Order: sequence, then C-alpha cells, then structure tokens
Amino acid sequence: MTPNFRRNAIGVAVLSLASFASMAQAQDPAQVQQAQPADAASLREITVTGNPLGATDLIAPTTALSGDKLLLRSQSTLGETLDNVPGVSSSYFGPNASRPIIRGQDGDRIRILQNGGAAPDASALSYDHAVPVDALVTERIEVLRGPSALQYGGSAVGGVVNVIDNRIPSEPINGFGGRADLGYSTGNKEKNGGVVLEGGNDRFAVHVDAFNRDSKDVSVPITLECSKPGSPWTARKICNSANEASGGALGGTLFFDQGYIGASVSSYRSKYGTVAEDDVTINMKSDRYALEGEWRPGGFISSIHAKLSHTDYRHTEFEGGTPGTTFSNMSNDLRIEARHQKIGNFEGLVGFSSETNRFAADGEEAFAPHSRTRSNAFFLHEEYGTSWGRLSFGARTEQVRIRSLGYPDDPTVTRFAIGERTFNPHSAAFGALVNLAPQWQLTSNLAYTERAPKDYELLANGPHVATGAWEVGDPNLKKEKSTGFDLGAQWKSGPNTARVNAYVTRFRNYIGLTATGRSLDEEGNVAEPGAADTLAEYVYGGVRARFTGIEANGNLRLLGSDGFARMDDAGTLDLEWRGDIVRAKNLDTGEPLPRIAPLRLGATLAYNNGPWGARFGFDYNAAQHRVPSVGARETDAYTLWNAAITYRMKVQRANLTWYARMDNITNKLAYSATSILTTTVYPNAPLPGRTLKVGLRVTF
Repeated sequence: MTPNFRRNAIGVAVLSLASFASMAQAQDPAQVQQAQPADAASLREITVTGNPLGATDLIAPTTALSGDKLLLRSQSTLGETLDNVPGVSSSYFGPNASRPIIRGQDGDRIRILQNGGAAPDASALSYDHAVPVDALVTERIEVLRGPSALQYGGSAVGGVVNVIDNRIPSEPINGFGGRADLGYSTGNKEKNGGVVLEGGNDRFAVHVDAFNRDSKDVSVPITLECSKPGSPWTARKICNSANEASGGALGGTLFFDQGYIGASVSSYRSKYGTVAEDDVTINMKSDRYALEGEWRPGGFISSIHAKLSHTDYRHTEFEGGTPGTTFSNMSNDLRIEARHQKIGNFEGLVGFSSETNRFAADGEEAFAPHSRTRSNAFFLHEEYGTSWGRLSFGARTEQVRIRSLGYPDDPTVTRFAIGERTFNPHSAAFGALVNLAPQWQLTSNLAYTERAPKDYELLANGPHVATGAWEVGDPNLKKEKSTGFDLGAQWKSGPNTARVNAYVTRFRNYIGLTATGRSLDEEGNVAEPGAADTLAEYVYGGVRARFTGIEANGNLRLLGSDGFARMDDAGTLDLEWRGDIVRAKNLDTGEPLPRIAPLRLGATLAYNNGPWGARFGFDYNAAQHRVPSVGARETDAYTLWNAAITYRMKVQRANLTWYARMDNITNKLAYSATSILTTTVYPNAPLPGRTLKVGLRVTF
C-alpha cells in the first residue's frame, strides 16, 4: 500500500467528518436532533456462521459482535478484539499479532473466514504472524464455539471466526450511505481512520472502503530494556511494538430476478515489530480477489450459492534493514452450496469445497519446506423441525493431499523430507434444540471430527525464533481424531438473559509440539549441554488429550423497564456478566497442556439515558499454575478495570457517535497465560498499560 493511498484513505474519512461538522454549524440548533442508538434503527442480525439455513434460534453456541459492541471493544488485532468473549482468549504475540483461541484450542484448530469463505495467511504457522483483517472496515464478527461447524473442515474443530465486511453486497442497497471513523489512543499514540461507502439501487450495489493505522511502541507499567537502534535503552514501553497498517477494497454486485453475482478486490499492508526480537520487523502484504453469486432456480433446489477467491499473501522478516526470511502463501478457494426445499419437516443443503495452497519459506529461518496442499470435500447439513424444537445433522468427507517440494532455491539444503501424503478425514455432528418453555431453551451438540496434519506439522525441520525452538515435524503423523460434546441452557425474559454451556472434547491423536530435552546448534546438530547459541528441540507428535470447560454470560436489568427499580427519565442500568474456565490435559503424561487460559470472570455496568451511554467494569484472570513442567511459565492473577462513555447526536441524515474508552485504568502489570512470549521473552512482553482511546463514528 503506497503512502499516497494511506493518506487518501484517512483523508476521505477526515473530509467526510469535516463536511458533517460544517453542516452542523450551518443548521439552526432546533434542527440538530438527538441520535438514536445504532442498534435501535437496525434490522435484526442474522448469524450465518452457526446457521447455514438462517434459523433465528441457534443450536451451536455462537456470539456476534457488530455496531457499538464491536466499536467499543475493537483493537488492532483480531485476537485482542475478541479476547474475553466467553470461551475466547488471545494468543497475544504483543500488540501486533494475535489470533483467537477458542476453548483452549488455537492455530489450525480455529478456522478464520472472510464472508464465509477461506481467508488464508500464515498466522496459524507462527504466533508472530498477524491476521490481515481490521475491525475499522468490518461490519460484524461471528464466533462459533465448538466442533459443530464441520462444514468448514477439520481445521474448525475448536471453532470458527467469520469476519464479515459486505465487500460483495448480497442484498440491494437503495440510495447512498456509509460510515467514517477517526480515533486516537494514548498508550501507543495510535492514530487511525477508516471509511466505508455503499450505494446502489434494485439492480446494482457498490462498496468502497479504506483504513489506516499508525502506532508507536506500547506503554506498559514496567521499565524494559531495548537494544533497537534509535530507541531509548530503557523505557516503560514494549520494545519494537510499533505498527503501521493500511488497506482498502472495491466491490460491486449485479442483481437479477433470480439471484445476484458480485466481485471484489481488496488489499492489506502492514509493517510491525515482532516484539520477540528487538530489531526484527515484518513487512506484510495480502491481496484478495473474490467472486460470489447466488441463483434461485425454483423447484426442488431453492438456491445455489457459490464463492470463489484467490489470495496472494507474502511477508518478509527484516533484521534491521536487511531482508531475512520471506513467507508466501498463494491460495485458491471454491465453495458451492445447494439448498433444497423442505421435504416434510426436513430442510438442508449439500455442498462442495476445494482449496489449494502453495506455501514457501525462503531464508535463514525457513523452518518448513516449500509445499503444496490440495483439499476437496463434500458436506451436508440437514435440520428436522418439531413441535418442541429442532434436530440437526451434518457430515463431511474430504481428501487432503500434501506434497513437499523441499528447498528449490538451494539444493544443498537437504534437511527437509520430500514426498507426498494423502489423508481422507471424515466428520459428523448431531445437534438438538429443545424449547422447554417460552423463556427457556436447551441445546446439545455431539461431533466426531478428523483433521489432516498440516504441512509444517509433517515437514518442519529448522529454527523458529517465535517459539524459541528448533521445530521438527513427523512425516508419519496420522489424522487427528476427536469427539466433542457440549450441553447448553439459555433463559430470556425481556432484557434479562442468561446462557451457560459445558463441554468436553477428547482427542485420540492431538498433534502438538513436545520438548525432547535436547539442544541443537545452528546447523541442527545435537549440541553439548550448556553450549552457547543453541535452540531447544521440539518435535510434532500426537498424544491423547482432553479439554473440558464451562462458559457463561448474561444480562440483568437493574434500573428501568423490566428492572428491579424504575424511575421516570432515569434511563436504564444493566449488569452484563461473563465467565469461563477450561482445563486441558495431556492424557499420556498426565500434565496440563500449555498456554491455556485460567479461570476468568468479568462484569460491566452499562448505563443508557437518551443520547448518553456509560460503561464501567472489570475482567479478572485467576493465577495459572496448571502448566507443563517443561517449556511453560506460571502467571499471577490480575484484574483489569475499564470504562467507556458515548454521546450520540443526529445532524441532518448523519448519526454521530462520540466515544472515549479507558483500558487498564489502574495501570496493572499483567502477563498473559496464553501467550508464548510470557515464557520465551519474559518479562519483555506484558499486557498494555493504561490507555485512553477517543474517537468519532459518523454513519449516514
């Protein structure tokens, strides 16, 4: 992304805001009306990730964030944006790279989608690789917890995160509208801005978006050393944590009587410090081209929906100003779903998906070879409606072919295995929803899932600085197999809600990294104990494992309509509460699995009165002492307090939302139990300190 484009992206947002401000000054004060909350005027959300048939009641545990909820919790990374959603934590590789962890599972057990299609990158390969999406131009984020989303493959055994940006509009847009955002944060001196514009009529729709972020090193409550040239030797900041990111997209759709067809092109650019090393930065680019369409022929097949995308991902790791290792991932993704009309009480869909990936790593820290992965799958999802609720069934069968190409740029590098493996994973899931009473529902899901090993799990053999290890794959790995069961209950009475889910997942062949106790030199040879410049050897292998946990959240109206107290014109006061706990155990050794979130509890008081809104709450993380005896560090308990205030106003046809948010109010020093940095570079990567963010969103 060129500097001119980045300036233009933020410039569009600024000009949009300036035009609205000038309109406000030109209007009579009587014409400036109070804005309604964004959610009040919007249509009911349709959660598509957990509902392939569009049902309003969810069998699978699903959370959706949009509007003000997403605005007030958005961060620069996807993992941190979703952190503390019940059942979701963050891999936190500093403020610039972070993937969601769902129910204790991360990496290639969590599928990240973009508008329901594949969004390939290199983030699952290594903790220091960022996910190329940004909340500034995101409409909604949906999180599906548990293994029920098997239509998305074995890599969704832990859950699915679907990032929806409407870059290919699926419904007509009558007229012109959009939104613009501006924000500033004190803790890292971040300046950000984004703009989304949409327009059209019954026959066509156009979408344009652009964003820009620029942040400095992140402030923390402790003095840390830093050897990066040009930086202070000691400072209360995380060394090498600055970030620049920008991107944009252009998309459009043509509508016809029996469906639509649309296309989009998008780009993402980022330059950020890796935190684990003081003078290493990553320059990332990701370009994505997508086609999407739907045809509704009538008759037995009610609709055929297709998505096709091509992604060109590449990033280079720089040591100082010198290019080091380059990672690239060229991929194609095709997904076709055909939905049939009801047969009695049955309705459902069948589908086909195909993905191809060509991965390459070149440089001194290329710990995996060039490889090609091809995956083809057939899947189905059926639901049966009853007078008391709904039953669901899903199945998937696929073929995965992984071929190692070695290291073509240097034939003398022979440490990588060359060859091909083929896997045939099969999965199935059952679900039930029971309406016990108008206010109560019970849900249950049972799933058997198989996952083919990833290319790096089979083929890795080299130094990996992000994990501080020499990683060794196993070309003879078998499929990862798991059985998962969850049971949930939810209650709703007006604004008062409560949800709880308990789950257990057992793995017959859980693939992970295990320390061998040996150290290797820079050539991969076994080193003598105590030798300098060595890396601990870790090998990929399968073990029996069990994950169990409980997650719960709800809302209690304290003041206002349907509350415990009622005062005229006093607004509403709600107590939003949440909590979760997960235990993960290596059944072969009896030890806990690493990087598992401890018990977490949180609560927020949310007050609304006319145009004003205020929030004040906390998130408590218990101490984590359940860690493996080797290769992990215990963490202390901590509580982070936060607050936010919003003010809404309406000017002409524009809604303005002014907001301020304070995170970590007490400037608490805390370390994440789910971050590998807490072990590998301790104490250099604590969670961010006190941060004030102020911003303005304009929707029109």
